[in-house]
Amino acid sequence: MRTVRGTRYVAPLREGGSLPGLVEGDDFGTWVVKFSGAGQGPKALVAEIVCGQLALALGLDVPELVIMEIDPLLGRAEPDPEIQDLLRGSAGPNLGMDFLPGSVTYEPVAPATGRGAGGAAWVDPALAARVLWFDALVLNIDRTWRNPNLLVWGNRIWLIDHGAALYPQHDWARAGDAVDRVLPQWTEHVLLPLAAGAGHPADPDGADLAGRIRAADETLAPLVTAAVLRAAVADVPAGWLDVDRSRYVDWLLSRVGGARPWVEAMTRLPPDALPSAFGAGTPARSGRSGAPSWLRESGRG
Repeated sequence: MRTVRGTRYVAPLREGGSLPGLVEGDDFGTWVVKFSGAGQGPKALVAEIVCGQLALALGLDVPELVIMEIDPLLGRAEPDPEIQDLLRGSAGPNLGMDFLPGSVTYEPVAPATGRGAGGAAWVDPALAARVLWFDALVLNIDRTWRNPNLLVWGNRIWLIDHGAALYPQHDWARAGDAVDRVLPQWTEHVLLPLAAGAGHPADPDGADLAGRIRAADETLAPLVTAAVLRAAVADVPAGWLDVDRSRYVDWLLSRVGGARPWVEAMTRLPPDALPSAFGAGTPARSGRSGAPSWLRESGRG
């Protein structure tokens, strides 16, 4: 990962507990920055880096991540004292994610039209299965139809916001208990309907979910090597870690190198899972179509 020095704090993005912001860097780029001094703490940033770099190694699209060096004086002209405190408390390394101009929030597709409210066309079912497999590996519980954490840009989907993943890192003494754990609430994953092929002309009944999940496993599991994991963890600033980097490497290797019951569990689609994944019977999600909320709030969407 590159290191970029922040040169101008552009705007706060008041979304969630991390309070990210748009920051211009000395590389003349614009970055969505998650701050080390935010309420979620540095472990969320550790998960962002490890998962983001691993996803890239598996051939999935993730906006470029950088280490963003923040000068505590960067926000001296910011009128909001909360933002000033955040920047002062985040001096040094932070996480920057490439700002994708014109990107839109991915919306779950409607079976009848093949398009979501955000205009996103069908995602290839095999790709949807690979994303589902990846999220199951890292125990990313935060990619549901309620909060897709996917952007559509350049007619591709981009994975963002992995701070909730790798949650066993918050209790290493019990992390071994999660080595074989099935992804909680995997039936609510935003891409499950597409991984199942539901409504797709090639597989309207979603009959080939098991085949796609197993194919994703056969393709991706061999790519999760010790070398790949060590490289991903090596990008994490030392000050964000409270254990040796090898704990992350060993835990992920144990998870991918065993019998992987968490894979087989996803090959059996429970009854009514697809209506749940489409959000049937739930209130409409107002204000979620089009540009991501953090982009709309910045005044650039």
